[in-house]
Amino acid sequence: MKAKPYWNPYLAGLLLGLALLAAFLVAGQGLGASAFPKRLLAGAAESVNHEWATASETFGKYLRGGNPLKNWLVVEVIGVILGGFLGALSAGRMKWEIVRSPRITAGSRLWLAFAGGIIMGFAASLGRGCTSGQALSGGAALAAGSWAYMMMVFGGGYAVAWFFRRQWT
Repeated sequence: MKAKPYWNPYLAGLLLGLALLAAFLVAGQGLGASAFPKRLLAGAAESVNHEWATASETFGKYLRGGNPLKNWLVVEVIGVILGGFLGALSAGRMKWEIVRSPRITAGSRLWLAFAGGIIMGFAASLGRGCTSGQALSGGAALAAGSWAYMMMVFGGGYAVAWFFRRQWT
């Protein structure tokens, strides 16, 4: 199957906005995913040592309402994974590859992606939300902290882009 062209970014942005509106109307909350790994870890910790996990300051808050995986966030993340898979499959863009520049090895690319994910996860905890939660949901609610967060994300990306540009040329 020949790959279909990418979506128009304005149409994709409009549909993302409508999905955010639907999330607010249907689930009563916006989009975001940074607490998903914490919910998985809380469930794993509970299965190993229930007393310690429920008493833990880190995991206890996810266990007070029962099973930490019975939550809107879990449904949302599973839906994003399935939707991404089905979208790539239907557009003829499903393939296994490691996107990298000629100046970086596949192993280095995977290591850098993993390290970047860990740093972003830690930063999302410090920032009280991931980019989708802060920018989309917080920005839509006109939260000043979310707008400041996104200005810093773009400013930080712009500030370090020069240092990493040679890896992609």
